[in-house]
Amino acid sequence: MKRVSKFLFFIVTAVVLVASCGRQESGQLIGVLDRPAWKGINPYGMVYVPSGTLHIGPSDQDVNTSYVQRSKSISIQGFYMDDTEITNNEYRQFINWVRDSVVRSWQDLTIEDDNGNTYIDWEADINWEDETVEDLYYQGDEKFAGKKEVDVRNLLYEYEWYDWQRAAHDMDYSNRSKYIVRPDPVQIYPDTLCWIRDFAYSYNEPMTRNYFWHPAFDDYPVVGVNWHVANAFSYWRTKLWNSIVATQKGEVNTEDFRLPTEHEWEYAARGGREMAPYPWGGYYTRNAKGCLLANFKPGRGNYPEDGGLYTVKADAYFPNDYGLYNMAGNVSEWTSTAFDENAYSFIHDLNPDLRYDATSEDPQAQQRKVIRGGSWKDISYFLQTGTRHWEFQDTTKCYVGFRCALTFLGRSINDF
Repeated sequence: MKRVSKFLFFIVTAVVLVASCGRQESGQLIGVLDRPAWKGINPYGMVYVPSGTLHIGPSDQDVNTSYVQRSKSISIQGFYMDDTEITNNEYRQFINWVRDSVVRSWQDLTIEDDNGNTYIDWEADINWEDETVEDLYYQGDEKFAGKKEVDVRNLLYEYEWYDWQRAAHDMDYSNRSKYIVRPDPVQIYPDTLCWIRDFAYSYNEPMTRNYFWHPAFDDYPVVGVNWHVANAFSYWRTKLWNSIVATQKGEVNTEDFRLPTEHEWEYAARGGREMAPYPWGGYYTRNAKGCLLANFKPGRGNYPEDGGLYTVKADAYFPNDYGLYNMAGNVSEWTSTAFDENAYSFIHDLNPDLRYDATSEDPQAQQRKVIRGGSWKDISYFLQTGTRHWEFQDTTKCYVGFRCALTFLGRSINDF
């Protein structure tokens, strides 16, 4: 009997101790226990690039490029990156989302939460026979050959971002609305006319008519999007993740999908190979059998030798050692970094990041953004992992696309 009483005493004591651990009245420093679990995330279509060091600068010891690519050792935090460039079909999901949200707002298919905020009701079905839908398409003399085509001027998207740099340097702790940047709505439909505009005396009208919407090009990289639109897509992708995946799986993700920085891109392109001039590690653009290893212009007027006259599928050719496809050639890629010829002389060696929120009134030199990787119409020099180039942030080109990055939260993916 004494044994049973003693056993029950120990059980009751243990239960009391365990119960008290979750209460502040326990008197112990145990932290807040009702925190959500975190086991890391693994976004579909992205690969993990671990933290590490990188020696940036001219990979082929070209003296002329050393003025804009000075040698410097830096460290990069781990991150996820899309294994391919964003494809036409992936980008079309963004287009359709904006199109449907526009029509739903026209038909008052909205809901209001307890705080008075109004949102699109995605559970409600669109009445595609309603007369309001007609406003989505070209009307009157803007119709061509009687076709029912979406008026792309209706496809506008509003996004915003937080200016952390400005907030960090404002020691007056002002109203934080000063740091929330809300640009004008951007027109998100790809500029398909760039296929004609980029080349004089060249017949590229079939690409203008077909490249973005035809199923033959679904898995090809989207082009004709400027730097602002690429940022808008990343913002939308973040909201899409948080509204669906994070809600269903209970995953807490405070980081945003975004464009990679210039040096995140270079670090990922090298695939862990020290001073690699190309993503595959070698010094040449051909393998031992003489086959070209990327989509670019290998000779004057010789575009199709590598297997693609224009772009190729986003997962064409072999990936680098991180599992990333077409980090050289196919299309050049936007980064978040502002271009400055002398940037390597003053950027920090820990996660270097040079940004400038240029407006249309700023001098053109301040509206340049770094692009990397070279494209289907470039010579091999632009394919090198260390080569820097730029485009104006508001320009669209038929040889510039993008892929997204996502900062990894934690020391290593192996910790989870």
